Amino acid sequence: MRVALGVTGGVAAYKAAELVRRLQQEKMDVQVVMTRAACEFITPLTFAALTGQKVITGMFGADASAAPNVESAIEHIAIAQRIDLLLIAPATADILAKLAHGIADDFLTTLYLATKAPVVVAPAMNVNMWEHPATQQNVGTLRGRGVHVVDPSEGYLACGMTGAGRLAPLEAIAATACEVLGLKHDFANQTVLITAGPTQESIDPARYLSNRSSGKMGYALADAAQRRGAHVVLVSGPTDLRAPEGVDWVPVRTAAEMHAAVLEHAAAADIVIKAAAVSDYRVAAPAAKKMKRESGRIALELEPTADILAELGEQSRAERSSRILIGFAAETDRVAERARAKLARKGADIIVANDITQKDAGFDTDTNIVTLFFRDGRELPLPKMSKFDVANQILDRALELRQAKR
Repeated sequence: MRVALGVTGGVAAYKAAELVRRLQQEKMDVQVVMTRAACEFITPLTFAALTGQKVITGMFGADASAAPNVESAIEHIAIAQRIDLLLIAPATADILAKLAHGIADDFLTTLYLATKAPVVVAPAMNVNMWEHPATQQNVGTLRGRGVHVVDPSEGYLACGMTGAGRLAPLEAIAATACEVLGLKHDFANQTVLITAGPTQESIDPARYLSNRSSGKMGYALADAAQRRGAHVVLVSGPTDLRAPEGVDWVPVRTAAEMHAAVLEHAAAADIVIKAAAVSDYRVAAPAAKKMKRESGRIALELEPTADILAELGEQSRAERSSRILIGFAAETDRVAERARAKLARKGADIIVANDITQKDAGFDTDTNIVTLFFRDGRELPLPKMSKFDVANQILDRALELRQAKR
């Protein structure tokens, strides 16, 4: 999510630095826009260091004496088109008046008029300024236009007075931003165990059996669940992906290692999602030394690996557990038939099935096309969407089933 954070000239401007961190914890990409007055309270360098991005302080670049150029002259339009949210915190009485009356005399006010993204403002000012009829009328005008206002809190103010006018708690501002963006926190107090990626089964010290799984679907699930407030344990086979921040990452290599890690963490999990492509077979007796090329064919004796999903399903039935169990079925033909059979055979609550021969679906893609098969016979086909969006669809259904079992 891309957020433009407008910082205006009030004492509370220093709190915007911590607000940047709060937004980044929600995986938001923050672009800071400062008014000239804001730069008197906190330097642009602070925000540049926090965001890793240029901080915009004026319509025509930092050097007002420099000749304007096309890029700076239309930058507000480019940002207006790419952001998902405009958040102004702190918002002074001056900026509220300008927004309410459509005055566009700097970058921030021009950005407000140019964007179609939702807008959130968090006012902060002297109590008398906040309670003044002009300010209240301006706030009412903005609310009437659909602007989300995070009302200031009451307390001791920098001017020495006491009353409403303090910048709202940063948690409340960040929560409002998340709510407006549709970012949910409905997995609080839930532990979600997710497996991802392939496994590797040794043939000899130099070679192994594996599959084409990139781990992207499992990592998207872990990212989405963590953003929604879950405690996430991600058991991952070898991938080139970085574990999402805040996730407990458990690296494994073989099916046996994944089996052991899953059983270790499953007891504490409310939801288990087996997105990993676990090897069905391993070499019965891997060679101790690198096998040399020989003329003619060679044969490898394979033995089955543990069926982790089936074992968890049997465990849930035996213990009458309220845990939700979700598996994946990557198929090349008879997808629905095989998915329903797997659902019954494994004792899962949901099987997420896809045809890996389809374009933009399956292994090593950023999108997926799946159908969810439920134990009660329902089916939910999903159109092509990003794996992150697929992950949220799966989590929505998992939470519904979890609540129904309580």
